[in-house]
Amino acid sequence: MVDLVIRGATVADGTGAELREADVAIDKGCIVTVGDVRERGCEEVDARGLLVTPGFVDLHTHYDGQLVWSETLEPSSTHGVTTVVAGNCGVGFAPCRPADRERLIRLMEGIEDVPEAVMAEGLDWRWESFDEYLHALEQRPHDLDFSVMLPHSPLRVFVMGERATNLEPSTDDDRAQMRRIAAEAMRAGASGFSTSRSIFHRSSDGLSVPTLKAEEAELTEIALGLGDAGQGVLQAITMTGENRLEDYEILHRVAIASGRPMSYTTIQIDAAKDLWRDIIRSVDRDNRTGADLRMQVFNRPIGLIMGLETTLHPFCMHPYYLENLKDLPLAERVKRMSRPDVRAILIEPAGDLDHPLRGNVTRFHQTYAMGEVVDYEPDPATSVAAIATARGASPYEVMLDMLLERGGHAKLWVASSNYSERTLDPTLEMMRHERAVVGLGDGGAHYGLICDASYPTFMLTHWARDRRGDKLEIADAVRMLTDAPARLQRFADRGRIEAGMKADINIIDFDHLKLFAPDVINDLPAGGPRLHQRVEGIVATYVNGVQVRREGCDTGARPGRLVRGCPDSVWNANAQARRST
Repeated sequence: MVDLVIRGATVADGTGAELREADVAIDKGCIVTVGDVRERGCEEVDARGLLVTPGFVDLHTHYDGQLVWSETLEPSSTHGVTTVVAGNCGVGFAPCRPADRERLIRLMEGIEDVPEAVMAEGLDWRWESFDEYLHALEQRPHDLDFSVMLPHSPLRVFVMGERATNLEPSTDDDRAQMRRIAAEAMRAGASGFSTSRSIFHRSSDGLSVPTLKAEEAELTEIALGLGDAGQGVLQAITMTGENRLEDYEILHRVAIASGRPMSYTTIQIDAAKDLWRDIIRSVDRDNRTGADLRMQVFNRPIGLIMGLETTLHPFCMHPYYLENLKDLPLAERVKRMSRPDVRAILIEPAGDLDHPLRGNVTRFHQTYAMGEVVDYEPDPATSVAAIATARGASPYEVMLDMLLERGGHAKLWVASSNYSERTLDPTLEMMRHERAVVGLGDGGAHYGLICDASYPTFMLTHWARDRRGDKLEIADAVRMLTDAPARLQRFADRGRIEAGMKADINIIDFDHLKLFAPDVINDLPAGGPRLHQRVEGIVATYVNGVQVRREGCDTGARPGRLVRGCPDSVWNANAQARRST
């Protein structure tokens, strides 16, 4: 007998091959047979009429803190993800000397919207080196497998101290130390190195991310440290505000000089709507000459969520709101904000507020109400601007009406990137490129602004089933969520349903899969709130052959483990074996 047999499933095996009906046998955490399984299972699951996929791999998350304080990696685990990669965008908590802890907390609070109170209570700081950090994470049981990248900001602060925060250039000695520590981190188990060159990344006290002006020589030296260890993938985000192709080609040169694989965020931005096409041409050119470059793309618009329970809404900095409404219970706030006299006060001067995120608050043509079931490719005629014009009303009046619906639980959604043309056709073109990998779920971060970790469900409901116009085959959508990110991150044992692979599996009622609008729950340390997005139709999720989710509920099983980086020698041998078969 084997441990588990899934009978009569419609299998999308992760390779992009056509769907087929098959049984799947699992034993000791591995897939042993895919096809006609004659053995009996200690447990048998009837999956006739259901879609069976590999577990989804999210290669862009920020669970660096949540891995410390929580056993569950929600919301990712809710959406069929079985492996997450933390430590992206150059921010994290190791290496870190005790004197720099507050500095790294302020960075994570400002860049990733994780409240300081949550981290102050949730982080136990049982580490200083990156190796010690990994060891601390391994001591806590988890529902999902996880991998961690070495983040550039903690590394730079660890080596340079205050000079890093002041954006000073590194010295030869600084770079040599960073290279040595990077090599040590890879050997300890890091799956790669990440950095940020984004002007939008600032700490909660307003300081730019320490890596913003790190020179090409510094990035190259650190990447050479990965080469010294013979393993590790590079990840970056570069948004300097100048929208130059050169900003991306710096990363190309780092990858070429070090011989390491590189991926970086690629999106459509309003200020340069066709820059992504130039990036693709540059990636194609340099890959033909031996580079290993990938574009991390997101499968829907990138934006933020506004609501009376979230970090941001159009009236949250209004003097009247701050003085009279902010601290009231939600029901009382809704009652007061519905009064004609209060409405008049809130609506009239709102457009003149000096809001720190005012650029998003005033994107009326890109702001939409989130219904019970979310439409992430909305009709422009349903935007706040369009509705306000049709009504002859102020956009603020329209947004106030929308926010007060559902007893104040309603949400607005601002599509700030990837929707410049009010269509996701450019996104589809990006996703279909052979050098694109879907990611950017950002699980574990932006608790009060987004819930993008639900993107795997959206991939299936929208791109493979419901989209009006061109869409993806189910097999291709599944490949983009499984095999493609696993190959990028050099995870050789997952991403496919085939004999010998680890038993990370989803059973999905594809026809009835449904993605609901985000709601706020308060389950973070210190009672902190976060956005969570419910899904119906994911029947079960297995990690290492153990069921961790059933009909959207946590089973209490904790089979997750640290996934250490794959050495080049092992990866190359694995690739040779695949070619031979």
